[in-house]
Amino acid sequence: MGTTQLEAAPEPKYWHLKTVISEALDSEFAVGEILPNERELAARFGVARATLRQALDQLELEGRLQRRRGVGTTVAPPRVGVDVSTTQHAWPGAGEDTWQSVDCAADTAPPAVARLLDIQLGERVHIVRRLRVTDGRPVAAELLYVPASSVPGLVDADATDGPTRARAVLRALRQLDLDGQDRAVELGSARADDARELDRLPGSPVLVVTTRYLSGGGTAAVSVATYRADTCRLTFGDSGDLAMAS
Repeated sequence: MGTTQLEAAPEPKYWHLKTVISEALDSEFAVGEILPNERELAARFGVARATLRQALDQLELEGRLQRRRGVGTTVAPPRVGVDVSTTQHAWPGAGEDTWQSVDCAADTAPPAVARLLDIQLGERVHIVRRLRVTDGRPVAAELLYVPASSVPGLVDADATDGPTRARAVLRALRQLDLDGQDRAVELGSARADDARELDRLPGSPVLVVTTRYLSGGGTAAVSVATYRADTCRLTFGDSGDLAMAS
């Protein structure tokens, strides 16, 4: 590849570089192909590596690139739809739920989750960990917080292995009447546990979807799901409900 110098541009240099690299991705690279290392790319475009990293970070956020441990930076594949619209009026684990139960433990909820659940700080809850897999790839990791008061009929859950406990909590939760649910989406950074499960680097951009499940006039459970921002996009249907595709 030859050397390409950037022309003077009014926008930030990294933003102009992002556009130039995006055009190169369309014309010179195939899906899944590994990009040259940062030193080679910085030399090609005549920029500092800090500027290059800003451009690559933005392209990763836009879903054009993926960074994988032990592999490097590759051209991202087309996105596959993963629906999380609020029209899904169902408990976790019900119907066509595509999440896989991984583990369940009794622990305290983070302060922000405790406030959503309207429970005391330090109160122990069931924490169900699940993964959402699409086309064989993990696209999201979820922590589902369920107070013991929501599933009083749950017996001897601690006497079984993690996945079995998780399924028991979900079954008990589905015995309740679901009054409704609300959902919020924020941009965040991958924590170490989520990064490991999603094959991402710690600190990588993620979309955090927080869902409150309402029953009996209160919040029966709270889900905090972390989606890979490099493979997920948000769409809005005709109804105005929120949907996500990856």
